[in-house]
Amino acid sequence: MVLELAKIEAVIFDFIGTLTELKGYSLEEAEQKLYKALFKEGFRIPEKDFFEAYNKSSDKFRLVRYQELVEVTNTVWISDALNCLGFKTQPEDPNLKTALNIFFQGYLNSLQLKPCINQLLTSLRSNLKLGLISNFTYAPVIFASLRNLGINRFFNAVLVSEDVGWRKPNPKIFHEALKRLEIDAEETVYVGDSPKEDIGGASAAGMKTVFLPSQFYTLEDLNKSQIKPDLIVKDTCELAKNLPEFIKTMENRSK
Repeated sequence: MVLELAKIEAVIFDFIGTLTELKGYSLEEAEQKLYKALFKEGFRIPEKDFFEAYNKSSDKFRLVRYQELVEVTNTVWISDALNCLGFKTQPEDPNLKTALNIFFQGYLNSLQLKPCINQLLTSLRSNLKLGLISNFTYAPVIFASLRNLGINRFFNAVLVSEDVGWRKPNPKIFHEALKRLEIDAEETVYVGDSPKEDIGGASAAGMKTVFLPSQFYTLEDLNKSQIKPDLIVKDTCELAKNLPEFIKTMENRSK
């Protein structure tokens, strides 16, 4: 019996850790800038009190994000922390957004494109649809980074968990990406660095998967997860070299 496999019509990428890496970023420095920005906006709280409330709120919503796979944006837990300290705020308050933009500026500046990515995206874009799915609590950072790095033009669809409301590996965010790209799962290859969120989530959604180790996840992490991708590459230049051939292989007839 001869079975013809579906033609690959699209490649969907994770963003942070897969296409980009963080260099020189300090979370502690960013949190200090957040505190100072909020203080400047009129929330005059002792530093120790603020960070106790902030960390408590962050931990509370982290459970929602990682257990229920529902995304919660940063202003929600900033507002929650401030309200616990006696203020009356809403996540939509402009002064919270102002402080949050300052908080993320260092992160945005630290994101750098990995080697061979421009070459890869250019070659794929000629005959495939390209998508991107990112777990991130503040979507403007992702869209600004895509523009800054000059790669936003390559993508037919960009999904950020803060906008969609669901986090990988929740199947809903993968299904939404397929819907926007107007393709089926079996016509799609997904590339990511997180064994559970990327490889596990995309595989469960019916996509072929490629694992790329990063500064966040190693081959050892993949082995420990016992999740099996369809292809493993060591770095982005190997990805650029091997992905087109892998796609051709997926399109070959199988007996």
